[in-house]
Formats: sequence, structure tokens, C-alpha cells
Amino acid sequence: MGTNLWKEDTKCLDWLDTKSRDSSGVYVNFGSITVMSAKQLVEFAWGLAATGKDFLWVIRPGLVDGDAAVLPPEFLTTADRRMLVTWCPQEKVLAHPAIGGFLTHSGWNSTLESFCGGVPMVCWPFFAEQQTNCKYCCDEWEVGMEIGGDVKREEIHTVVRELMDGEKGKKMRDKAEK
Repeated sequence: MGTNLWKEDTKCLDWLDTKSRDSSGVYVNFGSITVMSAKQLVEFAWGLAATGKDFLWVIRPGLVDGDAAVLPPEFLTTADRRMLVTWCPQEKVLAHPAIGGFLTHSGWNSTLESFCGGVPMVCWPFFAEQQTNCKYCCDEWEVGMEIGGDVKREEIHTVVRELMDGEKGKKMRDKAEK
């Protein structure tokens, strides 16, 4: 018996196996109950697309408040570098050598699983313990960077690129691996 609310799409692991195994990919999952606006979804999409990085993104049912999760048609140009799934085996994804960063809501399970995988985080806390987890990840343990609640594609691009390629990101990766 698993602890997941949705059926895991294990095809994402096969997709990750086709990617570079140098920790250059980004995993995106905002957990099982976080809700965002349609505008925030689009901002995340374009911010991720602008990074030039491969990314695996969990877009589960109910992620977008009151609407279906609809991405702009132009977003389809990222098809060679992205995979969208409704749910996945997160622990296996975070342990995969293709994944080097995690864009997360900072829920406790996700935070622990990220630690176990040695993967630094970009934190977008929503409610409950997530703000506390984010503060510790970013300020105390130095394995995360926070993005603001007013999601902007430029900020997503900048923070994800720093996490994946910057000096601060390298230091966070070293700490996360320890």
C-alpha cells in the first residue's frame, strides 16, 4: 500500500533515462493539495521554458484553482525538453542522476525526499508548515532558494538558472549531497 493519492506515471523514469545523467534536469511538483491560478501556471511554464533545461513537471488534477490546467499552445515548442505527468514516483525521480534541482511547495514529505536524493530546491511555499520548511531550507540549511508568491516568469528563470548553473546553486548542491 502506497501513500500516493494518484496513480504514479512511471514512464517519466524511462524519459529521465534518455536525458543527460549530469544532474542538469529540473523536477517540478507542488504537492497534492497546493492550488495555483491559471496565470501562475502560465508564468511557471514560461519561466521553466526560458531556462533551457530539461524538466519533469507534475500537473495533477485540481492544481489550477477552478480551471483546467491549460498551457499556451506555443509552450509545445518545449516538447523535446519536458515531460508533463499527473503524478510520479517522487522518491525515484529525486534519486535519478538526471535531476539536479527541485521546484517545490516545500511540504515536509517533499523536503525530506529532496534531502534523501541530495537535490537542492527552489521553494514556493503555500501554507501550513511550508513557510517554516522553506525558511530552514533557505536560511538555515542553505539548500534552497525562495521565490515570491507573485509568480513572475523572469524570477522563475533567474532562480532556476542560479540553482542549476550558478555558484550559489553549486554550494547548495554540495550541501544537499552531504
